[in-house]
Amino acid sequence: MRYMLIMEAPESMAVGEADAPRPEDTFEAMGRYNHDLVEAGVLLAVEGLAPSAEGFAVTHDGETASVTDGPFAEAKELVAGFWILEVGSREEAVQWAKRCPIGPGVRLSVRRIAEMSEFEDVAAAEVLDAEATLRRRIAERDQA
Repeated sequence: MRYMLIMEAPESMAVGEADAPRPEDTFEAMGRYNHDLVEAGVLLAVEGLAPSAEGFAVTHDGETASVTDGPFAEAKELVAGFWILEVGSREEAVQWAKRCPIGPGVRLSVRRIAEMSEFEDVAAAEVLDAEATLRRRIAERDQA
């Protein structure tokens, strides 16, 4: 089973902001956590995200798409980073999530990543086949 751990934090906690924890403490704790995930063989991906001022949002009205540049002041919390884990059970995902060194004011949302087989009753076979082909191409690219 794959799970995504989504770190949500106030923008004011971004590294370099006045309310942010000391970067060396944050990076050291996250480094230890990420090391443990790698050593356990469960980490598939991990990334931190740049401030929302560098981002944008795309909305669609059904005919055209519009782009709104950040920062996103109306958001109380923003996604600050994520991990993707492959674990044997929900309970294992819970245990790893509880070990994540997030501080006060930070929330870690955990979502199971759906498998393609879960869409067999919803999507057409040719759509599922095309998706499987795309995933194989990505895996081949990553191995090259």
